[in-house]
Amino acid sequence: MREWQGKRYWLVGASEGLGLALAQKLSRAGAEVILSARTRASLDKAAATVSGPVSVVECDVAQSSAVKAAAAQIGPVDGVVFLAGVYWPMSAKSLDADQLEAMCDVNFTGCARVLAEVVPQMVARNQGHIVLTGSLAGFRGLPGAMGYAAAKAGVMALAESLYCDLRKTGVQVQMANPGYIRTRLTEKNDFSMPMLMEPEAAAQSMFEHMNSDRFSKSFPAPFAWLFRLTPLMPTALYFRLFGRSR
Repeated sequence: MREWQGKRYWLVGASEGLGLALAQKLSRAGAEVILSARTRASLDKAAATVSGPVSVVECDVAQSSAVKAAAAQIGPVDGVVFLAGVYWPMSAKSLDADQLEAMCDVNFTGCARVLAEVVPQMVARNQGHIVLTGSLAGFRGLPGAMGYAAAKAGVMALAESLYCDLRKTGVQVQMANPGYIRTRLTEKNDFSMPMLMEPEAAAQSMFEHMNSDRFSKSFPAPFAWLFRLTPLMPTALYFRLFGRSR
């Protein structure tokens, strides 16, 4: 079990949904949490639901200057959890250039911007905890997931590279790959979402993972097992099973 008492954790993308539910769990465990999102009003509302020490810092991860300013205001942290993301269902047959770029820029490049600010200080101290949020959608390309699946695949590869480089140091790197979670983002979907999780249940899975020494956790099982197996499938079989238009 990790020692949370007195630790400072920066949660990026924590004004609602999974991010807020996880912040509440970390706070109850004894951590001081710093919540970031784009709008102050939503952050203040979220902070009011956190029981322990909490502060809010506005941060738009799509803006390098905003990330740098937020990181400078927050200062050194014991841990960072990247949960920020945007999503629109999108097929290549109805591609929206602005939405495609936003999904790549926020979900992946936004993650890289945050890491660029926190990783060097953690490496210099030889101490820290980095948690990145991938997705079951990131294991292989999926129909109707232009932008989102690619961005999450990038985050997952980024987490693996970090782990390779830092696994024998004092900086722990972890990755969590959730499936469908009931949020305002998944409300956009007009298809069946197997094993849809409530934010609190997803946060519990993520919190348990953060208390472990494991690098990666994909959930919920057994739904996650299917996605974990897809990289092993022959290409022809994979596209026969998954390559159908919605």
